[in-house]
Amino acid sequence: MPIVTVQITREGTTPDRNAATREQKAAIIAGVSQVLLDVLNKPLESTYVVIEEVDLDNWGWGGLPTVEYRKKRVAAGEL
Repeated sequence: MPIVTVQITREGTTPDRNAATREQKAAIIAGVSQVLLDVLNKPLESTYVVIEEVDLDNWGWGGLPTVEYRKKRVAAGEL
């Protein structure tokens, strides 16, 4: 039985949202499950998908918290 963990930042796809929607999460679960069926022949009913939403304060790269890194890239004209 496969167990897949998907980590996403806790933010929405539009400025008025602070998390992925229920529909977006359902699509992630369906898509990941389908890939395991297609690639490894794992039945949908035996595949578990866990979505972990990580607060932006707990996520970073380039040596900076996510928000600061993005501001830096915007200021440099990269985003």
